[in-house]
Amino acid sequence: MGSDTPLSLETYLQERKRIVDEALDRYLPGRENFPPTIFESVRYSVFAGGKRLRPILCMASAEAVGGVGSTVLPVACAIEMIHTYSLIHDDLPAMDDDDYRRGKLTNHKVFGEGIAILAGDALLTEAFHLMSAGDRMKGVPADRLVTVINEIAAAAGFFGMVGGQVADLESEGKVVEKETLHYIHVHKTEAMITVPIRAGAILSGAREEDVTALTEYGGKIGLAFQIADDILDIESSRDVLGKDAGNDEERKKVTYPALFGLEPSRKEAFELVQGALADIKYFDRKADPLRSIATFIVERKS
Repeated sequence: MGSDTPLSLETYLQERKRIVDEALDRYLPGRENFPPTIFESVRYSVFAGGKRLRPILCMASAEAVGGVGSTVLPVACAIEMIHTYSLIHDDLPAMDDDDYRRGKLTNHKVFGEGIAILAGDALLTEAFHLMSAGDRMKGVPADRLVTVINEIAAAAGFFGMVGGQVADLESEGKVVEKETLHYIHVHKTEAMITVPIRAGAILSGAREEDVTALTEYGGKIGLAFQIADDILDIESSRDVLGKDAGNDEERKKVTYPALFGLEPSRKEAFELVQGALADIKYFDRKADPLRSIATFIVERKS
């Protein structure tokens, strides 16, 4: 991918996951710090598994526009910290009340609700500490970095993930219109998939038209990702997903399959991916990882 000898997507994702995991291990303090419980709790969830899709997308986007993936690694890892914080809080009894995540007991089941809340708080805060540390982002112009930090904050906040989560909670057990469902998916999931793609491109000095194309691509694969998640919650099992399946139906959550049915939802996800591929069709082979990831999103089994 991006060279004369294409890598398989599986190999590419494994290699990039290793790079991200090693960086996260460097960036996050260890349990030798006081009080050790918070560092244990944070690391428990960060290193519980996961595909590292968001940081990988950030690096792949940077490379698609001629940048270097390692240059954006601190921002990529910060986005993964924000994602992990959201999962810890989503799993709490006051939210989705999940016992398992990625095949392991959820954070609050191991460390208690209070520490789980604080672990999420710590990850969110540390993400911005990491991104704003000048020595981590050497060679990146300050104006680009400030723009990206601002966009990530927006994607995670009122008008992004938090807003989508609120709408999701308030829609449980209710009959909602497709506009509400679209709002939830766009803000709760798509925002935090699009922003790493934009971040990688902006930090790498991409042309405005390239950033626009990648933004369109990100919006489509982000929505397709959530629709695929909705389908997996119906069709898969805890052994495969690493978390309890069927929770959406049990909690009467609004989902694409619940509103439109399984097959129309599958068709919508497929068409979104085709649209995403069209958005970046003029990019050269350096964007091949982005193309393969788009297809992977609707074909994955977990």
